[in-house]
Amino acid sequence: MIRAVLRVLLSIPILFVAVHTIIRAIRHFFRFPMPQFLADLIDNPLRRRIQPADETALRHGIEPGMTVLEVGPGNGYYTLATARRLGAEGRLVTVDIEPKMIERVQQRMAEEGVENVDARVADVYDLPFDDDTFDVIYMIAVIGEIPVPARAMMEFQRVLTPAGTLVFSELLMDPDYPLAQTLIRLATDAGFRLKKRRGNFFYYTLIFENASGEIDGTRIAP
Repeated sequence: MIRAVLRVLLSIPILFVAVHTIIRAIRHFFRFPMPQFLADLIDNPLRRRIQPADETALRHGIEPGMTVLEVGPGNGYYTLATARRLGAEGRLVTVDIEPKMIERVQQRMAEEGVENVDARVADVYDLPFDDDTFDVIYMIAVIGEIPVPARAMMEFQRVLTPAGTLVFSELLMDPDYPLAQTLIRLATDAGFRLKKRRGNFFYYTLIFENASGEIDGTRIAP
């Protein structure tokens, strides 16, 4: 009986690794936004333990009164914590290309009585915002879903203020998990400079600052 239980317990991580490997292989060739029905599956107890919402908002450098852009809100778990951290004077805009995902976040914010969140459908390649709008742009296990991340990063640079920061938090269990060095290279090529790095191989947060300069109010490439 004990041996049978041990076999079952040992088979769980093996099965997880096998499924994870298969999904990663598929996602390598076919990148697409996370479907709405998978939001709760990805927002699981293990992830919440490793990336607690309130602690993640602090790790991202969110301060009261900021104007922040969240890319890929999932079911709104981190959206809610960030909105509360920003306070009444702050503003959080959260975007996703999947309308049903945005509808879900809008409903959750309404149920929680959160009024400083603007959830809308948007394309990261063509964000509907003016230049120099946001103090922080962050995404959690999202950049790997974007087919051409370098193109998106150029758009992130456009809508960030000159003193703004671009933040990525990643977790190994995510099928689209990128190596930290890959993101550093992509961000550097887009005109960002690594400001802070936290975590380890299994989960990490990278904070980038805008490395572009300005002459008479006009940005120039570094």
